Amino acid sequence: MQYRKDKKGNDISVLGYGCMRFTKNGNTIDIDKAEKEVMYAVKNGVNYFDTAYIYPGNEVAVGEIFHRNKCREKVYIATKLPHYLIKSIEGAEKMFQEELRRLQTDYIDYYLMHMLTDVDTWERLKKMGIIEWIDEKLKSKAIRNIGFSYHGNTAMFKQLVDIYDWDFCQIQYNYMDEFSQAGREGLQYANSKGLPVIIMEPLRGGRLVNLLPKAAKQLIENDSQGRTAAEMAFRWLYNQPEVTCVLSGMNSMEMVEENLKTAEKATVGHFTPEDDELINKIKEEITKVVKVGCTGCGYCMPCPMGVDIPVTFRCYNELYTENRRGALREYMQCTAMRKNQSSASQCIGCGKCEQHCPQQIEIRKELKNAVKELEPFYLKIAKKFIKLFRLW
Repeated sequence: MQYRKDKKGNDISVLGYGCMRFTKNGNTIDIDKAEKEVMYAVKNGVNYFDTAYIYPGNEVAVGEIFHRNKCREKVYIATKLPHYLIKSIEGAEKMFQEELRRLQTDYIDYYLMHMLTDVDTWERLKKMGIIEWIDEKLKSKAIRNIGFSYHGNTAMFKQLVDIYDWDFCQIQYNYMDEFSQAGREGLQYANSKGLPVIIMEPLRGGRLVNLLPKAAKQLIENDSQGRTAAEMAFRWLYNQPEVTCVLSGMNSMEMVEENLKTAEKATVGHFTPEDDELINKIKEEITKVVKVGCTGCGYCMPCPMGVDIPVTFRCYNELYTENRRGALREYMQCTAMRKNQSSASQCIGCGKCEQHCPQQIEIRKELKNAVKELEPFYLKIAKKFIKLFRLW
């Protein structure tokens, strides 16, 4: 495993474990499976583990895994304060104490203001007393490093970097977001200010592997070095010295093993001009066909009307990146073949989802577009038939 330094000189593994995507049985995390994958990563040098208050059951699972294996001191835990859910410092303190209980620890190594959106939001938190609260936590070492996670444009990201003496930050960054979100410019700006940068969504929620168009897949299959789609995406990131750690939402041993191998070999400067050319060709093919830039993060959920927004957009994109028949079948299975149907046509346009979308997708508009293609007349008839005869 390779390591890069944080602001205080600590070694952080270049591969971080994004815990949000642990395998679930229904709505329950399969903790035994997650434990095997997490501990294999720990034994092979991964020391940075990312979770959040709002990921259902996630902090509890992470805490239990490290408690079972008595390895809390060997790892760094990163979790987040959902500031958008609090109205007072008392509320922040209550959530923080709950996170400590869930994680079975008395300190957090890397604590983030979750999805800090703009300067106005930070000013609201300041008036609430957040700076004094953070200072007290840092002084008592209940929090070891303070940072923020961000989805948004480059200009606002730079302002947030400068607005407080942060220890680190976390951004969405991958070869498709090189010039969007915080982007390469934001990454380099944070680095110039001495901030370690943690990368999330390196594969855009798996889309840069599972939803590549056929032409892009063919380009990767023809790679003379036999590298996979995931390996290419990670190598592109590791090539940049400003990247401190890349989070991967691993939920299979195969993913863990592959990502560990990449993290052992990929160094700064290893990317060749030919590699850059290949990435650019892949980007061109993706840009031609993808309809909605959804990463499947689920921040838009739950929908008041029961619409499964991430599934809808995944199937909508699959119409163009994969197979039309397969996409329609998957959409029916995932939305209509349920006791509580979750089709896109159930949307009433309330806009609640758009308030929380990190990608700033016009969800209501795109759901309407998806309905036109994912819900032909025969599917609508099938939905009624399924509901009438309770075929779920």
